[in-house]
Amino acid sequence: MATGRAEPGRRKERSAETEKALKDAARRLFAERGYLNTKITDITAAAGRAAGSFYNHFAGKEELLRALLGDFAAEGDSAAETREHNPDFTDPDAVRFHVEQYWTFSRRNWPVLRAVQQAALVNDEFAELSGRFAAEQLGEIIDHLDGFAAAGLRLPSTFDGSLAMMFLAVHGLLEAVEQGTVDLTDEQAIDGLTRFVYRGLTGRDY
Repeated sequence: MATGRAEPGRRKERSAETEKALKDAARRLFAERGYLNTKITDITAAAGRAAGSFYNHFAGKEELLRALLGDFAAEGDSAAETREHNPDFTDPDAVRFHVEQYWTFSRRNWPVLRAVQQAALVNDEFAELSGRFAAEQLGEIIDHLDGFAAAGLRLPSTFDGSLAMMFLAVHGLLEAVEQGTVDLTDEQAIDGLTRFVYRGLTGRDY
């Protein structure tokens, strides 16, 4: 009887292990050869799983990428729950905290970000998803600029425009570092981006 009760739990555990193996394999292959050049059979082979097992978890490569993007978004959301989080970008330490958090998990999830960018080129749904994801990121921190007027600071553009410039700066440098066109350690990148973003937003030196 005990074995019978345990078996459903073990099946659930094996299913979770397979899903994780498929996700991990997809991330590796997306990093090595790109999303568009990766086939489902490549993913299952790299994961050491039977080809048919893929469809027990995902309807297709697109659904797998959505799941990876969801994992990425959930990880990003958790940063706002830490005790160090300060939603006031007039404080340079608050800017550094957000730059460091975003840089760190974006580097860790670069294969997913790159895959979404590539998928958006050929898939209208992913183009819309990418745009919506970017808008949600902006929306989550737009209140971080609320203290600028009271501090007598003038943003370089509108709230949305100013934050978009910040994200573009981070993503642009991240892509250059990942592609090897710029040689920086993570600490150097975070320090430079913090000074660049803080000065750009506030006009003050950091």
